[in-house]
Amino acid sequence: MTRSDGYLLDNRQNEAGQRFDALAALFDPTTFRHIEALGIGPGWRCWEVGAGGTSVVSWLAEKAGPSGKVVATDIDTSRIASAARPPVEVRVHDVGAEEPPGEGFDLVHARLVLVHVPDRARALRSMIRALRPGGWLLVEDADPALQPLLCPDEYGPEQQLANRLRQGFRKLLAERGADLSYGRKVPRLLREAGLSGVEADAFFPVTSPACTALEAATVRQIRDRLVTAGLATDEDIDRHLANVEAGAMDLATAPMISAWGRKA
Repeated sequence: MTRSDGYLLDNRQNEAGQRFDALAALFDPTTFRHIEALGIGPGWRCWEVGAGGTSVVSWLAEKAGPSGKVVATDIDTSRIASAARPPVEVRVHDVGAEEPPGEGFDLVHARLVLVHVPDRARALRSMIRALRPGGWLLVEDADPALQPLLCPDEYGPEQQLANRLRQGFRKLLAERGADLSYGRKVPRLLREAGLSGVEADAFFPVTSPACTALEAATVRQIRDRLVTAGLATDEDIDRHLANVEAGAMDLATAPMISAWGRKA
């Protein structure tokens, strides 16, 4: 995350906690699987970039143990402050504008962060610089342009409305500097930065209770922005939220592409 008055999904909004819970339910299993495969264990030093919520931070702390360290950073640490006890250190930090909060990390991880950072190239350089030789970088980011629909099966008016509102959300993100095709670029960017053993995969939930919860929280969080920008009316949003609550739609997310590589 980077400091910006225009950031669309402020951690201090009431719906942010609901979004973090839904994101954890959707993506934590994938994240944990990847980090386990990289060999995390006692004594590891980890930097969790743009932590947002506490689920990944707490899991890393358990794996690293008392002999390890987890530095959790965000531009707004209000929702991770409760995790600030050994081995976790919480810092306010802008990955796209500031120097790394340390060096010699065994693991640097960022999930659904860099797509929102205006100076993504600087952020990536900073994250790589913070690694020890042989340390791992894991970047997991969305690619909304790869799959732009909330309802891939657009068979009725409810799905058409949902996809229209999702298009409005993507427009707001793009206007604030988000790169909606960033996820697919990450493997190449890691190779170009000199990391070795680069691999990547993608996770694409199509329907689940967490997808439904995420959509409801997100729309409530950006409601005023959609209306002010003329991208939707209050009636549109009320109708869509009622459709979401009814639970009869298959609601998807953008694919989350996970890419990892090792510093020489």
